[in-house]
Amino acid sequence: MKLLNRSALSIKPTQAFVDWINSLEPTVGDDDLTLDDIDRESTVYLIPEMDSPEALSAFVRERHTEIFESELRAWEEDERQWPETHDWSLFQRFLRVEYSFLAIDLDDETPLEIAEVDDELLLDNDPD
Repeated sequence: MKLLNRSALSIKPTQAFVDWINSLEPTVGDDDLTLDDIDRESTVYLIPEMDSPEALSAFVRERHTEIFESELRAWEEDERQWPETHDWSLFQRFLRVEYSFLAIDLDDETPLEIAEVDDELLLDNDPD
């Protein structure tokens, strides 16, 4: 085990976010996604080490637009389909944030690698 010099955020959708996703391609009845369907697909963001809930909250508030746009992009590439505003109020309505002060790497064999996030990789979930 290795203790990383990071804290972590787990970003989870709310029902309002699910409703937005379902509005992108209206379906009938059972084809709609539910909160349970996508709650398992939360995103974990490693962030600088934080030592208090206030520091974590301030960091999220400062970076909420970047996080929000990343979450929107994971479901819809076309920014014209996104909500008009990406403000703090909508962020709070669409997403729940869970904090962790410690990040521990349990993989003792594979070294950590750093790569730039490629939006194409995030969107390409189909193994065609």
